Parts: sequence; C-alpha cells; structure tokens
Amino acid sequence: LGKQDYKKTRPMLRATRLKAEAKKTALGVKEVALVLAAILVFLLAFYAFFYLNVSDEVDLDLDPDE
Repeated sequence: LGKQDYKKTRPMLRATRLKAEAKKTALGVKEVALVLAAILVFLLAFYAFFYLNVSDEVDLDLDPDE
C-alpha cells in the first residue's frame, strides 16, 4: 500500500512544470475579448464626444432667421 509503481524522471517532471507554467501565463479567449471590448467602448465614446461637439457647433452657426 502506498507504493509508487514508477518514479518520474527529470525530463518528465520538467515537461510537466513547463506545461503548468505555460498554462498559467497563457492569455485566454475571455481576456482577449475583454480587452477588445474595452478598446471598442473607448473608441465609441471618443467618436461620440467629437460627433456631438461638431454637431453642436454646426447648429450654433446657423441663423434661425435664414
């Protein structure tokens, strides 16, 4: 009871460790999607800000008597 049938060799241990580290540091699809969504929201807000400012200036330049 409690005996190990085999002992892992150094290359096997190293491969297992490298695989675990790669899994830990790899970017997932969720993280990439969140970053892209944040960039999209920022660009949309930037566009909306300038669109509203330009449209207000055009409306102010028009004379209601014309």
